[in-house]
Amino acid sequence: MNEHEPAAPTDSRPTRNRRRRLFWLGMIPTLLAVMVGNLAGLGTFTFGYGQGWSYLSNDPAACANCHVMQGHLDSWQKSSHRHVAVCNDCHLPHDPIGKWVTKADNGFFHSLAFTLDNFHEPIQIKPRNKRVAQSSCLHCHGDFVHEMFPAEAGGELLSCVHCHSDVGHALR
Repeated sequence: MNEHEPAAPTDSRPTRNRRRRLFWLGMIPTLLAVMVGNLAGLGTFTFGYGQGWSYLSNDPAACANCHVMQGHLDSWQKSSHRHVAVCNDCHLPHDPIGKWVTKADNGFFHSLAFTLDNFHEPIQIKPRNKRVAQSSCLHCHGDFVHEMFPAEAGGELLSCVHCHSDVGHALR
């Protein structure tokens, strides 16, 4: 074949396999949109049904949206801190990023545990959240208890709720 001779015409119709592949490639965005839409719809419904907006507030009643927390709300209302601290003051860090990260982390895992009915009864605080509560005690009362701090760096500090177990939740 000479370079000046025209090339033989090729079949411009896609093969059956190629058409099938193009069809499925075209379906990927549609399937992805349906999946994202379903997740967004389910998430929106769950957020609304579970009164999710209330958890973005500082209202202690929001904590009792789950029946398992009603006793904690009732005991807080009888505690010595009811006039000076709400749930977020003791159970969330006081820096903005830590507050929202902890709120999101706790919110997700609490929702998961309550939805799947997979939690200890009575509900128990986890070690990470105990550290947050301890830090909150020191945030407000650090000036009064500085004498109790460990003498050396890394030393053990007694847990505030070890002696003051009824301060935040009286009669629990």
